[in-house]
Amino acid sequence: KTHKVSSVRSVLELSQRRRISGLRFFVLLSLLVRGLLVCAVTSREMAEGNGELVEEMTNPKMGEGAGDGERTEDYTKLLEYGLDKKVAGKLDDIYKTGKLAHSELDERALDALKEFPVDGALNVLGQFLESNLEHVSNKSAYLCGVMKTYRQKSRATQQGLPTPAITVQAKGPDEDKIKAILERTGYTLDVTTGQRKYGGPPPNWEGGTPGNGCEVFCGKIPKDMYEDELIPLFEKCGKIWDLRLMMDPMTGTNRGYAFVTFTSRDAACNAVRELNDYEIRKGKKIGVTISFNNHRLFVGNIPKNRDRDELLEEFTKYAPGLIEVIIYSSPDDKKKNRGFCFLEYESHKAASLAKRRLGTGRIKVWGCDIIVDWADPQEEPDEQTMSKVKVLYVRNLTQDTSEEKLKESFEAFGKVERVKKIKDYAFVHFEDRDH
Repeated sequence: KTHKVSSVRSVLELSQRRRISGLRFFVLLSLLVRGLLVCAVTSREMAEGNGELVEEMTNPKMGEGAGDGERTEDYTKLLEYGLDKKVAGKLDDIYKTGKLAHSELDERALDALKEFPVDGALNVLGQFLESNLEHVSNKSAYLCGVMKTYRQKSRATQQGLPTPAITVQAKGPDEDKIKAILERTGYTLDVTTGQRKYGGPPPNWEGGTPGNGCEVFCGKIPKDMYEDELIPLFEKCGKIWDLRLMMDPMTGTNRGYAFVTFTSRDAACNAVRELNDYEIRKGKKIGVTISFNNHRLFVGNIPKNRDRDELLEEFTKYAPGLIEVIIYSSPDDKKKNRGFCFLEYESHKAASLAKRRLGTGRIKVWGCDIIVDWADPQEEPDEQTMSKVKVLYVRNLTQDTSEEKLKESFEAFGKVERVKKIKDYAFVHFEDRDH
C-alpha cells in the first residue's frame, strides 16, 4: 500500500514540477493504476498457486469440451482445422468409442461441422453417437445427412411448421435376422440417412445390369417394417438384384415405399402378380407395380446430315454411360436424319447426369443449340398382353406408299383385315396373331 501511495504522489509532484497538461496527467495516472492492478493480481496468483502458472488456459487436457481423460493427437488436428474446442472435444470422445475414426471424415464433413453453430454441432454429434452405424459404409456422408436433417428441422421450427421428432433410436429391423440373411445370401447392406440398400449386384454375378421392366415399386409398406421382412417375401418371386428401402431421416422410420430390382423381367412380373394387394400384416396390404427407370433422352435440333456413329462419338464427350444413339431417317432422303435423336444410357443415373450437362444451354453440337428432355419411357408389355396383339406397326414409309399397296404386300404372310396409314407410318391389322 505504501508503494502505491508513493507512486501516485510521485506523479502529482512530476505534474507540478513539469507543468504537465491535464490530459497527459490523466493518461499517466491511468497507466499507473492499471500497472498496479496487474501487479496485485499477479502477486495474489503467485501466493495462492505457490508460483505455478495456471494450466487451464494452456493445457488441452483441461480445456473446454475436453471430456474425461487425455486428448488424442486427432483432437489437436481438429483444433488446427478450425473446429470449436467443445466440438473438437465431443468428436474426440466419439473417436475413443471406436464408432468413428478421424480418417473416415472428409473435408466436406469437417467444413460443415466448422460452420455449424456450436450447440447444433454438439446436438448432431450426440445423435450420430447414438445411431446404429453397423451397416453404414460411408460414415462421413452419414454425418452430413444428420446435419442436413438437423438444419431442416431447425428451419421448420423457426417458421412455425409442425415437425416430427427425430427418432434416431426408432425401432429398427431384427439385427439377428438381418445377419442371417446376409450370411445366407452373401449380399451386403449399406445404410444412409435416406435409404437402406440391400445387394446390387449379387455375389459372383457375371451378367449385365438389369434393364427396364426388371424393377418393381412397392408402396403402402408399414412405417416400422424393414428388409428383414421384405427380403424373404420378394425373393420368393425370383432372384433379387437389389432392394432399396427409402428412409425418412426426420423420424428414423421408412417412407412407406421401396424399390426392388430383379435379375429378370419374368421375376418382376411374377412379383406384381403374386404380391400386388398382398396382406403383409393384418389389415395392411402393399401395392406392387412395375417401375420404369428412364434411361433415354430426347435431343432435338441436331444437324440432319449427321449419322448415328458421328452422333455417338459427339455425345460421348459430354457424359459417360452412353450405349446407343437412335435416329430415324427422313422418308424422302434416307441419308438424312429427322433433326432429332434418342440417347440411350446404361442407367437412369447416367442419363440424369447427361441431361444436366447437356441442358445447361452452353453446349452446342456442331454449332447448333440443342433441345434436351426426357424421352417418354417405353413400357415393355408382359407376355399375357402380347399374346393378344394382332396389329403390326410399320414406319419410314414414303409419301407414295398407299394403304392398298401395304395390304397387298403384307397379305403374303396371312389374312389382313385392314391397314391404316398416318403420315410416314401405318398399322396393319391381321386376322390371326400367328401371321
